[in-house]
Amino acid sequence: MSILVTGGRGAVARGLGGLLAARGIPYRLGSRERDTPGAVHCDLTDPATYPGALAGIRSVFLYAEASGIEAFVEEAVTAGVEHVVLLSSSSVLAPHAADSPLSASHLVVEQALSASPLRTTVLRPGSFASNARGWAWSLKSGRPVRLPYPGAYCDPVHEADLAESALAVLTDPALSGRAYTLTGPQSLTFAAQISILGEVLGRSIPFEAVSAEQWKAEVDGYVPGPYADALLEFWASRSRSPAPSSSSPAIRPARSGPGPRTTPTSSRDAT
Repeated sequence: MSILVTGGRGAVARGLGGLLAARGIPYRLGSRERDTPGAVHCDLTDPATYPGALAGIRSVFLYAEASGIEAFVEEAVTAGVEHVVLLSSSSVLAPHAADSPLSASHLVVEQALSASPLRTTVLRPGSFASNARGWAWSLKSGRPVRLPYPGAYCDPVHEADLAESALAVLTDPALSGRAYTLTGPQSLTFAAQISILGEVLGRSIPFEAVSAEQWKAEVDGYVPGPYADALLEFWASRSRSPAPSSSSPAIRPARSGPGPRTTPTSSRDAT
């Protein structure tokens, strides 16, 4: 057993597990949910679960959980782990990232790994393509999708592409030890994404622009206030220009179709 894949119920972890299995590469799936099929108990908020999950492991695919990262690093070093691939976020590159709920926890994990003796590769995606599922209720009900900033740009990248990227850096030593900013192939506004979904579904999908205050009131109860404020601020900043997309294919997914564009930076820039 050589690779631990944490976050066993996450889309990227599931995709990575399938890719590893298809190539006959031994791996261990870790999940905080005890009933996850085929997984060992690995709750990144509970250090008591680390020793069993890390026994015999040499590489780790790690979701960013700040609360237990110091203990995780200590246990990983003790277990003989050599390489950690962190699923972080491109939000850590923004000004004042340490003060934002969108990026602070990712930044803490990056800093802890950077200060450790573990060889670390950082994957920094922007928005996930699956975020569009947040519009599912409106699409099913026939009601307009309510958007505070319909003209805000983002760079949605498919979780399958992120799994391919993780596979690449886990299996090719030449790609490890650096930080990669990962984007989708095109910068799209929310309105453009909805238009594309409408084309695929064969029907028009209406959307309605609402104020930031209206949107925040609507999501109150399941999006914490500080996080909602941070999202609104981010979307407002992205309404002025397209999200940056890289044209440097440092990691190229093996599957067909458009893959993520990536920009490698030195692992010393990971913080």
